[in-house]
Amino acid sequence: MKLLRYLWNLPAYALIGLVRGYQYVISPMLQSLAGAQCRFSPSCSEYFILAVRKYGAVSGSIRGVWRVCRCNPWCKGGYDPP
Repeated sequence: MKLLRYLWNLPAYALIGLVRGYQYVISPMLQSLAGAQCRFSPSCSEYFILAVRKYGAVSGSIRGVWRVCRCNPWCKGGYDPP
């Protein structure tokens, strides 16, 4: 049973790993070069991880991508939990 659960959650683990890689490698470089930060709390990448954990790989990814699309200069931002 545990093996089946692990295999079922494998896509979610892979997505979370990719986002963590972005958080630790790419995001610090972008912040040092452009000084940009996310307007929302939690940040867009953290929101993506929380959404994938809560809703699964497919629905969580859709919600995470929608959140990234909303993160733009014309959006006020603020607190937006998944």
